[in-house]
Amino acid sequence: MSADRIALTGLRARGRHGVLAAERELGQEFVIDATLFLDTRPAALADDLSKTVHYGELAQALVKVVEGEPVQLIETLAQRLAGVCLADELVRSVEVSVHKPAAPIPLPFDDITVTIERSRP
Repeated sequence: MSADRIALTGLRARGRHGVLAAERELGQEFVIDATLFLDTRPAALADDLSKTVHYGELAQALVKVVEGEPVQLIETLAQRLAGVCLADELVRSVEVSVHKPAAPIPLPFDDITVTIERSRP
């Protein structure tokens, strides 16, 4: 497998994910990091965008998921986001982190993050 990576970090979108009713009603900001592992050589050799992942289109697709149907767990959200990344047949594996910096925790904290890795079978 190639060690080439395309990383999209700090993508922000508002969603209504969480266990608490207030999270689903009010929503909150989520921050997404996605690192895609693929072979970028064909795109580089041909200087051809169609032979790689269009990160602008990927960003839009990821935001659509975050803004879409609510789920209780950010683990579930991360799984859905990984599925979007792996829908592109050029992507061999992906690492997705979902940050929930406004999680309803009554203690001082910087961030809550769930990170998953998924690969093609």
